[in-house]
Amino acid sequence: MIKTILKNIIPPIFLRIIKRKPRYGFFGDYSSWREALKLTGSYDSEKIFEKVKNASLKVKHGEVVYERDSVLFDKIQYSWPLLTSLLWIASKQENRLNLIDFGGALGTSYYQNLNFLSHLRELKWNIVEQKKFVDYGKELFAGQNLNFYYSIKECLKQEKTNVLILSNVIQYLEFPYQFLENIGDNFEYVIIDRTPVFQNHDQIVIQKIPPRIYEASYPCWILNDEKIKSFFSKSYELIADFDADIGIAMKPGNSRATYKGFLFKRRNNE
Repeated sequence: MIKTILKNIIPPIFLRIIKRKPRYGFFGDYSSWREALKLTGSYDSEKIFEKVKNASLKVKHGEVVYERDSVLFDKIQYSWPLLTSLLWIASKQENRLNLIDFGGALGTSYYQNLNFLSHLRELKWNIVEQKKFVDYGKELFAGQNLNFYYSIKECLKQEKTNVLILSNVIQYLEFPYQFLENIGDNFEYVIIDRTPVFQNHDQIVIQKIPPRIYEASYPCWILNDEKIKSFFSKSYELIADFDADIGIAMKPGNSRATYKGFLFKRRNNE
């Protein structure tokens, strides 16, 4: 009854605008992470873990060729800049690659790129993740090339790792710049991929995930492109920056952001 009345009194043009309002994506401009967190869930949820776990098992068992964020694909969706960066780095190290994939779930990027990396003389893919991912990864996914660790510090004690991958992860940390600062110059190469950025400011938003992936919402940073570069400029040279996810544009509020990636190389490394 109410819907019928509204249709009769609201001009059609406004009804079309209301219908077009997105329900999922990036919303708001929050003054603090905690403010946004009060209105959402968390990336550290059992629901997300179960979806990612089940999707990853299908990839491992050969039932599907690729998963990303628990979504199954019948064709691998490559991040060509990431893969190019890894092959370039390996070529400078006698076809050896020993890396940390921070926030790498149960091996999404490992399985994504394995066809192009399996020929290397040495491949060690070390994932640092939340405890539940590491526990499960150690039990069912770890193998000759793939290992799981609870922290970067733990991994560095056991592996001579010189490459750090940060793919679709730092925007979900409460203190992303503090994390980048703490990296220091521990790695010869740092690759950032699939990270939403503005050109000249930071913004805390809420990301609402479509139910076809999983029902969830959580705080998310859209980071300052120039500030990221500045953090690394003290110890690293920017080799390349690139559009990620085909440069998908987002519109949180009245602003426009894009997914970007960066390849950094530690200075005086020749």
